[in-house]
Amino acid sequence: MPTSYQAPMRKDQAKSRTHSQDQSTNLQPESATVGTVLGQKGGEVFTIAPGETLGHAVEILRDRRIGALMVADESGALCGILSERDIVRKLADTPGQTLPKLVSEVMTSTVETCAPDDALVSVLKRMTEGRFRHMPVVDTDKLVGMITIGDVVNFRLNELEYEALQMKQLIVG
Repeated sequence: MPTSYQAPMRKDQAKSRTHSQDQSTNLQPESATVGTVLGQKGGEVFTIAPGETLGHAVEILRDRRIGALMVADESGALCGILSERDIVRKLADTPGQTLPKLVSEVMTSTVETCAPDDALVSVLKRMTEGRFRHMPVVDTDKLVGMITIGDVVNFRLNELEYEALQMKQLIVG
């Protein structure tokens, strides 16, 4: 065993517990929301018009290093979503003729959205069941951001790291 390890002793139980170890807080129904993740990530919204070409969309995806664009009309209303997956499927269907196609011909028109107040767990479940990785966030009919599976995983990993650090401080302290 490493020299830093010390087996727990009876007197260790007398130490105060951290917030994360309190049974009442662990069983509360509160959960992280989409708004929490957007607050950390930022709510930058990347959109493209339905009349733009796939060639232009591909350039935006490359330059912004993102995997999907929200498709919005002139008024800013959500019309659809265009993902890398949509483009790849079109490439397979029309090799060599894809980039001049219009976004409106390739985008996914039926878009699942969420709100900033939605529980992260429920959004993740919807994304997993629907087999998509990007979900626009809409607040009173206004696009306020996009949440991805990667955002959710990153958020949860940060939570786990924080919890592990608290536990380590409790054991060492």
